[in-house]
Amino acid sequence: MSDDTPTRVRELDIVVYGATGFVGALTAEHLAAYAPAGTRIGLAGRSERRLAAVRDRLGVDWPLLVADADDTPALERLAATTHVMLTTAGPYAKYGRKLARACAAAGTDYVDLTGEVLFVRDSIDENHELASSTGARIVHSCGFDSIPSDLGVHVLHEQVRADGAGELTDTTLVVTRLRGGVSGGTIDSLRHQLDQVRRDRKLRRLAASPYSLSPDRAREPDLGRQHDLVSLRGPEVAPGLRGSLAPFVMAPYNTRVVRRSNALRDWEYGRRLRYREVMSVGTSRLTPVLAAGTKVGLAALVVGLSVPPTRFVLDRVLPKPGEGPDEQTRRTGHFTVDLFTTTTSGARYTARVKAKGDPGYAATALMIGESALALALDRHDLPATPGGVLTPATGIGDALVRRLRAAGMELSAQPAT
Repeated sequence: MSDDTPTRVRELDIVVYGATGFVGALTAEHLAAYAPAGTRIGLAGRSERRLAAVRDRLGVDWPLLVADADDTPALERLAATTHVMLTTAGPYAKYGRKLARACAAAGTDYVDLTGEVLFVRDSIDENHELASSTGARIVHSCGFDSIPSDLGVHVLHEQVRADGAGELTDTTLVVTRLRGGVSGGTIDSLRHQLDQVRRDRKLRRLAASPYSLSPDRAREPDLGRQHDLVSLRGPEVAPGLRGSLAPFVMAPYNTRVVRRSNALRDWEYGRRLRYREVMSVGTSRLTPVLAAGTKVGLAALVVGLSVPPTRFVLDRVLPKPGEGPDEQTRRTGHFTVDLFTTTTSGARYTARVKAKGDPGYAATALMIGESALALALDRHDLPATPGGVLTPATGIGDALVRRLRAAGMELSAQPAT
């Protein structure tokens, strides 16, 4: 292991916190199969008995570490044992704040799967300066939220820069293909955030702001209103792109992560970057209706989870935390996202991020597992930063791109034809 920080001598390279949960166990399984020999990995959570069951299923001899998410001293001891903390225990506003703080204080790198705007905003406010002083890289959103978005724009920018084609302007991510189940953890995080904003008008305004994760809102360029949930026609995005494009449920979070990456890089992608996300719903004559219906359906889900009578009904039919699809569904799932941009020189470029495996489970386990391995084992290849609350692109960058490509994911960019 290469580590340019001598004070970071720890017993373990990676600790998987929440290893007894559905995604946590899948992530531990990925590490057991693909981590290089000699990588020191531990399993952590609240129950030693359940952790031992996961270890037995994996057939490994990794140490078990017990720490409750509310036990600050235990979390501080846990953070001090490892170079990288990988946590799948959400909702993160409920189970992640003390752990992220402990890692920031200990100089321990941290990765999670959050898609919670308010949690990340709190983490920025609470941990960024501390983590910068200790060298900890607190990297949120290292799964389907938001690696395809964040690294997709990253590789697009890198290709445009290499070609001397200017900076990014209007950029749209299109979910071209998607097959997979709905994550119970994602639904639970949505419930928790809706509970927060329902009680506090200030939090509602913060969650709605397109720059809610910006390091300095006053320095952001004035690009006018930027809508999260939009319906478009293919030609509005790129010449030759056919069909109707519906709102993408993860856009309200992913777009903010990409904007934070741009700002943390001093707007290296471009000060005129306007970024949005949509999903393809096909090319038939009925798809405009389907696109409009998707927008209505997403709004109805939010309203339904916000009102006690309908929430009671939805809670009985939606996936619960800790639940997930069977092995065949995880294996046969997949996703493809295509990005389209126009640069300041007038050139058009495209990028693609593509992976096999259910996006929220198998592919997410791969993405967060490789994120942790990159932080633990590839420190000489990481972006130059003193630490802080970062994004996948700014905290791990090309080291993660290389690992994901080696693991079978496509991340590519090229001039549009």
